[in-house]
Amino acid sequence: MALGKYSRIDGRKSSSSYCSTVTLVMFVALCLVGVWMMTSSSVVPVQNVDVSSQENRNEVKEQVNEINGSNEINSKQFEDNPGDLPEDATKGDNDVSLAQDESNSKSQENSNVPEKRTDSAIEENQEEKPEKQPIKESIEEENKSEDATKTETENGRKTEDGELKTKDKDSEAGETKMDSGESNSGGQGDPEEVSNENQTDLNEGEKKSEENSGETKGGDKGEGQIEEKVEENQDKESKQSSGEKEDGQTKDQVPNEVFPSGAQLELLNETTTQNGAWSTQAAESKNENKAQKFSEPDQQLGYSWKLCNVTAGPDYIPCLDNLQAIRSLRTTKHYEHRERHCPEEPPTCLVPLPEGYQRPIEWPISREKIWYHNVPHTKLAKIKGHQNWVKVSGDYLTFPGGGTQFKHGALYYIDFIQQFVPDIAWGKHSRVILDVGCGVASFGGYLFERDVLTMSFAPKDEHEAQVQFALERGIPAISAVMGTKRLPFPGRVFDVVHCARCRVPWHIEGGKLLLELNRVLRPGGFFVWSATPVYQKLPEDVEIWEAMKKLTKLLCWELVSISKDRVNGVGVAVYQKPASNECYEKRSQNEPPLCQESDDPNAAWNVPLQACMHKVPVDASERGSQWPEQWPARLEKPPYWLLSSQVGVYGKAAPEDFTADYEHWQHVVTKSYLDGMGINWSAVRNAMDMKSIYGGFAAALRDLNVWVMNVVSIDGPDTLPIIYERGLFGIYHDWCESFSTYPRSYDLLHADHLFSKIKKKCNLVAVVAEVDRILRPEGKLIVRDKVETIGELESMLKAMHWEVRMTYSKDQEGLLCVQKTMWRSKELETITYAIA
Repeated sequence: MALGKYSRIDGRKSSSSYCSTVTLVMFVALCLVGVWMMTSSSVVPVQNVDVSSQENRNEVKEQVNEINGSNEINSKQFEDNPGDLPEDATKGDNDVSLAQDESNSKSQENSNVPEKRTDSAIEENQEEKPEKQPIKESIEEENKSEDATKTETENGRKTEDGELKTKDKDSEAGETKMDSGESNSGGQGDPEEVSNENQTDLNEGEKKSEENSGETKGGDKGEGQIEEKVEENQDKESKQSSGEKEDGQTKDQVPNEVFPSGAQLELLNETTTQNGAWSTQAAESKNENKAQKFSEPDQQLGYSWKLCNVTAGPDYIPCLDNLQAIRSLRTTKHYEHRERHCPEEPPTCLVPLPEGYQRPIEWPISREKIWYHNVPHTKLAKIKGHQNWVKVSGDYLTFPGGGTQFKHGALYYIDFIQQFVPDIAWGKHSRVILDVGCGVASFGGYLFERDVLTMSFAPKDEHEAQVQFALERGIPAISAVMGTKRLPFPGRVFDVVHCARCRVPWHIEGGKLLLELNRVLRPGGFFVWSATPVYQKLPEDVEIWEAMKKLTKLLCWELVSISKDRVNGVGVAVYQKPASNECYEKRSQNEPPLCQESDDPNAAWNVPLQACMHKVPVDASERGSQWPEQWPARLEKPPYWLLSSQVGVYGKAAPEDFTADYEHWQHVVTKSYLDGMGINWSAVRNAMDMKSIYGGFAAALRDLNVWVMNVVSIDGPDTLPIIYERGLFGIYHDWCESFSTYPRSYDLLHADHLFSKIKKKCNLVAVVAEVDRILRPEGKLIVRDKVETIGELESMLKAMHWEVRMTYSKDQEGLLCVQKTMWRSKELETITYAIA
């Protein structure tokens, strides 16, 4: 440094010494470059690299101009000859690439330009500088250069840290992601070694910049915007020097991209990273990890999520655990306390996880055993263990496959039913089943073996967590009760209704509850009743049996079979609903009465039960007048009652609309969801389509071991009957309220343009909290919606520490895939109406 200073005072005395120093520095630089090339992971020809596009060049120009406002003399530039590198040579850590580019540029300049010419250029510069550089200006330049060195050292450490982050991230990706056509150069060696070599190269470049500080860069004005900016900032004396050097230095150089040296390179790298111009994978990963692990993004994004403090704890179902509303009921005679009582304002807090919760066991092993700590309830094992419902076995809850009526296994019981009633034809004629009072749903769980889909339900009652057991096992189920309201299903949709000791008093109050089964049972469908009145002779059982005989006769149900299962020691009665109105018209008394013509059998949302029967449709074009085609043909063909004269949901003729929807979801699921989302579908068992139309999403997944709960919004087109007609199932729901299921029920939720519609009438924060409640940790949410809504959701979900797996947008439409994590807030929010 001192030598350089004195050389500007007396150029003639120091010219030879200065030249020797420069030659020595360049020799050391060449040695370092050689070592770097030998130790790098890939051998790259010493050629010049076209590193940036014109767009990046302009961006660099602006930022260098800002930096050069104070460091204009330090703006030593390196010009690269264009050349082609192998593709693998352009892959590397982004934070190191700029330093490597500079190092490559040096080696190229030194190797391509003859040594004799370099020496002559240096001598020429040395002769000009002392005469034209004032002492004061020289000292200021040196101070600036020292400041730049300090800045460079600090930034060098940042670069090294960023490199390590990038390598961690790139262990999966294979290469660093870069913006705006930016290229990486050089191979990857040991991170510390590369970083140290780059730091040395930067220091060497800085020294050269200092020694040649009076020198102006050559080249045509049109070859790079940076030259123009540098020239504007230099004084007249520098411009004259530049003019003299321009003739000698630029002849052997091809006009190309220009990069600043030394400190400017580091400053530029830092500035562009902060501004996002050249965003690095290391920076993105580091920021995302900080956001998820250490910061409080909920506060940063304006969403402060808290943990629900409720009596039900990890099993909280808002509409079933509204204890304040339940306490105010005038009577519970008809199980009103087991029905839905939703709060006026849905909760916006998160449900806690059970202590020791872990990722659920995958299907089909989950049908036989689940983690005890995921559903830590043993009461049912104590009460029903002897009937092979559930047992505790170390860290597991095991399910032998039994039930009250099939102690020796559900599969034997299922085949026994078909043996005595062959017309049931599981999986062909009978596809969609309703299991009332399902217990732990072993009946539905083993019907999968016969290609049958079962909607199981039971109340949240003293039989602790029975529906939760079912869902944890991977078996479809909801929490519901036959009380005072209709079940949330359309009329005439189930092929079979099953009740095995379901504890429902079918015979009382004019058979109101059995008439509700009549509403949802398809004409010609079967009611399978396995209960003690069928086969026991106790006075109470005999009384119930006689009442049921009378009632079923009035309903025109035919007793198809009554048989004794000697293995399980139970009896089974099978009834069939009429497929015509002939019996109804021949009844001597109108009891129970036929429903009014104005009574819609499909109206099911919060509709009180009616003690009446709906007529069987007789028009050939009306749903229910014919039995659906056998499974699986019914899945793909439009139902016979969808007429071309009807307009479908998407505006086409109804049959064409149906087919277009089916083909659309086949394409989306096959081309995008199965392979493009990074979802491990073997870990997906319980899925929900939160806004289903024709059930196309569920139909597209039929070849996987996945069942889909199709949810049809109560204020949307009533297409749920079509879904059942296809051999799928679903439920009506209002997403302004909580869903009738336990927390952590589903592995995957799918929402197609749901949130943008319901946010107009619902509290979107509460809906997102409900999504979090019903989705399992590590479960996925796929959202297709408007970009604006996607942005809102992403902010909320990030505040809950969910991981964004994929985002995509085009023409104001967006796609978002996120994964729930185990994170739970430590702040509590007491829900007073849910406290006992």
